[in-house]
Amino acid sequence: MNSLVEENYIKALFHLSENGKGEVNVKDLSKHLNIKMPTVNSMMKKLSEKELVIYETYKPLRLTDKGILKASLIVRKHRLTEMFLVDKMGFGWEQVHEVAEQIEHIQSPLFFDKMDELLNFPKIDPHGSPIPDKEGNFEQINYKKMSEFTAGDVVEICAVINSSDEFLNFLNTKELSLGSVLKVVEIESFDKNMKVDYSNKIEVFSLLISEKLLVKKLN
Repeated sequence: MNSLVEENYIKALFHLSENGKGEVNVKDLSKHLNIKMPTVNSMMKKLSEKELVIYETYKPLRLTDKGILKASLIVRKHRLTEMFLVDKMGFGWEQVHEVAEQIEHIQSPLFFDKMDELLNFPKIDPHGSPIPDKEGNFEQINYKKMSEFTAGDVVEICAVINSSDEFLNFLNTKELSLGSVLKVVEIESFDKNMKVDYSNKIEVFSLLISEKLLVKKLN
């Protein structure tokens, strides 16, 4: 599968279906990719012929086992590239997505295996997402959203749900990154705004923010 467009469809299906576990409506895929539904349907027929997608008219889409493997290996290349850009080239975690989007389409497993080796085989990318191995397997870690915790809890940021440049730049302005430790001081009952204490300062996070931070409890 050498088509960049096909790879983008497969990767989108993988993410929307929770790593290939569920089904995806054509309408949702069309909206996610900002592509008209007739075009999406046409591509699904093509991918179905390649045994990558289970496609039936008026029914949800599902990746085949072959499709899941293809998608997970594309994700592997993307996340390894992001890690390489941050760890070896000094990019900020907010700068790497667009570059990785281009590099992930290189058709050379050896290139990415070498990248993996140089990075000492990382398990997560700069945003805390798991990196699939060469067989497409990865460790799924069940972190919780920060919004699920209560006053008095101490948590560590382990991943972010939204890795958009805008959100990551916001976290940069707040001096927050993976590994930051925060104590929940107070939660407003009305709007669920969360007052947190970290680095000897107090900040207030909206529910929108605390829903996007994936953390583990320390106390």
